[in-house]
Amino acid sequence: MNIVLFEPEIPSNTGNIGRTCVLTHSTLHLIRPLGFVLTDKAIERSGLDYWPYLKLKMYDDWNDFLTQNPNARLWFATTKANQSHSSVEFKEDDFIVFGKESKGLPKEILEAYPDFHIRIPMDTEYARSLNLANSVAVVLYEALRQLDYPFLR
Repeated sequence: MNIVLFEPEIPSNTGNIGRTCVLTHSTLHLIRPLGFVLTDKAIERSGLDYWPYLKLKMYDDWNDFLTQNPNARLWFATTKANQSHSSVEFKEDDFIVFGKESKGLPKEILEAYPDFHIRIPMDTEYARSLNLANSVAVVLYEALRQLDYPFLR
């Protein structure tokens, strides 16, 4: 699987997501600008000693990501989606895209892919959404469950 973070802002979230990617044999794709530098101590603390094993790809911007992944099947995690993350059928090489912590994904990106929005069911009366690292784990493990946890024991 492929996890894409669009302009992530919080280093500890990215570190935790990187660790999750290592343990699930997933690739982490980071789209700049980042709200931190990759040598940030918060990434080191949350990613621990897993970071050297991470399959990491970096992109200058959204267009660079699309150019380098022209045939990517993309799913967009957003609280504005109508379909649940568990109601779609994931494939092994899918890309699951998550937006920045403060704003989510840009409207223009979401509008370009109207049939590929997914959400995690939650009560948003008191909070906007789950933490980004938690959201990635929830969606990624559902995708892996559907695929019978390839490469995992």
